[in-house]
Amino acid sequence: MRGRPALLALGAAVCALLTACTDSPPPPLVNAPSTSVTPTHPADPTQLVVGVDSVKGGFNPHLLANQTTVTRALGELVLPSVFHTGPDGSPRLDTTLMASAEVTKADPYTVTYTIQPQAAWGDGAPIAAEDLAYLWQNMRSQPGVVDPAGYRLITGVSARDGGRVADVTFSQPYPGWRTLFNDLLPAHVLKDAPGGWAGALSEAFPAAGGPFSIRSIDPERGEIVLQRNDRYWGPSTKLQQIILRQAAPADVYNALKAGDDQLAVINPSDSTMRALNELGKTVALTTVPNPVVVQILLRQTSSKLSDPTLRAAVFDSIDRDALIALGTNGGPSVSMHADSLVMAPSQPGYKPSIPAGVGTPHPDTVNQLLTQAGYTKTNGTWVRDGVPLNLVIGAPNDREPYAQLAGVLQQQLVAAGFGATIMNTSGDQLFGQVLPTTTTTTPPTTTSASQATDQTGDAASTVDIAVVPQAVGGDPASVLAASFGCRGALPDGTTALPAANPAGFCDHGLQPTVDTALSGGMPLDTALATVEPSLWQQHVAMPLFQLSDVLATGSDITGVNGGPPLVGPFAGAPTWRRSVRR
Repeated sequence: MRGRPALLALGAAVCALLTACTDSPPPPLVNAPSTSVTPTHPADPTQLVVGVDSVKGGFNPHLLANQTTVTRALGELVLPSVFHTGPDGSPRLDTTLMASAEVTKADPYTVTYTIQPQAAWGDGAPIAAEDLAYLWQNMRSQPGVVDPAGYRLITGVSARDGGRVADVTFSQPYPGWRTLFNDLLPAHVLKDAPGGWAGALSEAFPAAGGPFSIRSIDPERGEIVLQRNDRYWGPSTKLQQIILRQAAPADVYNALKAGDDQLAVINPSDSTMRALNELGKTVALTTVPNPVVVQILLRQTSSKLSDPTLRAAVFDSIDRDALIALGTNGGPSVSMHADSLVMAPSQPGYKPSIPAGVGTPHPDTVNQLLTQAGYTKTNGTWVRDGVPLNLVIGAPNDREPYAQLAGVLQQQLVAAGFGATIMNTSGDQLFGQVLPTTTTTTPPTTTSASQATDQTGDAASTVDIAVVPQAVGGDPASVLAASFGCRGALPDGTTALPAANPAGFCDHGLQPTVDTALSGGMPLDTALATVEPSLWQQHVAMPLFQLSDVLATGSDITGVNGGPPLVGPFAGAPTWRRSVRR
């Protein structure tokens, strides 16, 4: 999601310069050609093949551009986390990595993290306070990151006891602190490496701190090979090797049927679901909701959509059901309509808040609103002062279903008389360069806001509408702040923040409620009862559906399940077992 024209080259350079892309000697490069794998019934019970939709690069799990099933799986298996999500959805301390993590002072609010003395990266460097500091420094200041709100409350990370203890201070109480410092990155490798944060894990993993390490990543073959991390200080995995193999849905079905794939985690269409169901008892099927909601953002940073009348007209031009039908394609997401702006359908406490009529086209209302805004319809196109009303749609062209949805949204807007073009850009560029522009401030009101004003003087955004993911797996109050909170100064006043959220939205009338919920001073339900109606009235965002996968498990695999909520099955991979067919 970062803007980095030479991203792939830089990622390869990191791997080449560091020569530490594996964690078991001798250390081959991560992107070295993988060894061949016999495709039919491997005899090795310590090897398992998992069919997936894609192994496309971009493996930093902290970037919105990289929110894929495979990226989350690699983060779970290769990177260390202070807390992991338990079966009940609550954070649980990873005692393999951590001796303790607890609030040790109320003023300033301080959390002390004590790392196990034997915890180390695959290259031998200790996992230390500098890794927490590296993640904090980038999550608070870089654009396009997942759930930055909690990190932006941190005022400092200080190390003691040789880096084994980190004291993290906050500007205010933060009940969601247990959701921080997951998927730690090796600061000693990345902080001075070419590409730095922008290139971190773009194509490779320079060091592992989890139960598995990366043996090879081969995009041409569509294959990622993970192997048991022999330098991991925790319990050894049951499997020696897990192969993530990219294939079309029909090929995944055939591989499962033949036993060439023992497992699959895919987003199938309706026809593929029917085929999988025909496999009967030989393959168990489980729906796995992802921590991602597909949404449409109407960006107030746009010179056109800063006008609330135009945003309302766009809202009334969208056929939401048609977009959901296209994006879900009859697969597991079809029952996951997202009718809340903050909570995902699979989350406890989810309550639909969408007003009646939203997402249904209202042509007469569109005509009335645009006429009120000074436009006239000429030859089927809305024009004002001789200039057609043209809107730019941004969507990551390297991830589905966003690009496909953008195309249909374009057709809907054109049918309503708008001019509409799609910006052809990758997720890295979209989230790293295009969307982090001026945050527009709405006057303090929760009903009918007047035209928003640009308070920073920056150039207006080049994207009017964005079709993008919303990450929902963290602390819900933090998701609220990250999605719709205002941009503010960092607590230490040293670094300017990027745009507060991909929508570039800010309402100072709502911000006190957002802040109070973030600090635990107000129940989330109470905050949402105030914030969500105003967001709907201001036509800021239209959620569509929660992405979901299907987990298909062969009968010769034990220990596999859907995993903790919004985490998925790979959380249990260290204990998976396989019996070989005879």
